[in-house]
Amino acid sequence: MDQTTTEKTASGKGKGHEVEVKVNRKPVVLRKKEVTGLEVKEAAIDQGVSIELGFILVREAEHGHPAEQIDDDQEIKVDKHTEFSCNDGDDDA
Repeated sequence: MDQTTTEKTASGKGKGHEVEVKVNRKPVVLRKKEVTGLEVKEAAIDQGVSIELGFILVREAEHGHPAEQIDDDQEIKVDKHTEFSCNDGDDDA
């Protein structure tokens, strides 16, 4: 078993609590409610969202909180209202 699989299995946080979020306005189902930025991007890519792992992930403003850039190793809680934008950071895009 590789390290990534071991870490995911060992954490087990939120196991069995799938939640649908939006990434670039497309629905993405996450397998738990506590995820890292990298896990959000991996799930989005696996589910057909046209992004890359190197892109910048931003949690859109919600519940009175401002938009926030999410680092790959940053763990966050998500719910059905959570929306992200993810792009290469190029303002000309």
